[in-house]
Amino acid sequence: MTNRLETILCGVNMQNPVIAASGTFGFGDAYAAHFDPSRLGGISGKGLTLGGSVGNKGIRVWETPSGMLNSIGLENPGVAHFVKTECRRMRALGSAVICNLGGHSEVDYVEGARLLNDADMDILELNISCPNLKAGGMAFGMRAETAADITSKVKAVTRFPLFVKLTPNAGDIAGVARACEQAGADGLSLVNTFLGMAIDVEKRKAVFDNVYAGLSGPCIQPIALRMVHQVCRAVNIPVMGMGGIDDWQSALAFLMAGAAAVQIGAATFHDLLTMCDIIDGLQAYCEKEGLENISEIRGIV
Repeated sequence: MTNRLETILCGVNMQNPVIAASGTFGFGDAYAAHFDPSRLGGISGKGLTLGGSVGNKGIRVWETPSGMLNSIGLENPGVAHFVKTECRRMRALGSAVICNLGGHSEVDYVEGARLLNDADMDILELNISCPNLKAGGMAFGMRAETAADITSKVKAVTRFPLFVKLTPNAGDIAGVARACEQAGADGLSLVNTFLGMAIDVEKRKAVFDNVYAGLSGPCIQPIALRMVHQVCRAVNIPVMGMGGIDDWQSALAFLMAGAAAVQIGAATFHDLLTMCDIIDGLQAYCEKEGLENISEIRGIV
């Protein structure tokens, strides 16, 4: 059977445009007992910080109608451990290796990106939704100026294609996207989680120690789709779209909105085989519609 899903993302060859989203798939090996990870186009590994983190205390996950809130706190083993151990394991899984890098300061990002040059990976995904503690907690991705500044600094030190992961909480996400492109980003990933909150009415207190948390799942899909559509029309670099995708039809919608690839996150918690079903569904769609390649429908809406 002819593979009609082959995708090239900034020079990286992938057998399909379906990627496991960062923070939902670990580094991939834990899922090997359930399906062959080489079926995926790529894996965006657990978000890393320079020195690692034990994550947040208290409740970390809370179910919501058609979604979930999480306050994991970027629990991770750190960049050095990833370079030494995890990236080799990810490479052995047989799909494209995407490293997601977060940080709390400019130094974290730049030094982390420099150290990652020693890793066997394909794409660096820069998560600029993390707090900039030196700027009073302002997220790097909230304003075009700060997003562009950190993008240019990381681009100057990395040897990999640089995708910048955007926060949907920015007031002008298209403006932030354009600024990142002008600063040298090779691509963009969006959307990250929306800021939400849960209250335990029995205990009369906020569920999470940090009060607010990240909302994901099918409930955010229409808003995420709109933002991906807007950004794809604002820039001339590829976009990895995500946000509540849970079947092949919703994945197809993001591709039709202009995304070059899609990332699947929360849906995997509900059904471990969601990404496999999406790949099969997209392949069947191409065959039914007589498409030689899935890219033929990219951005048609």
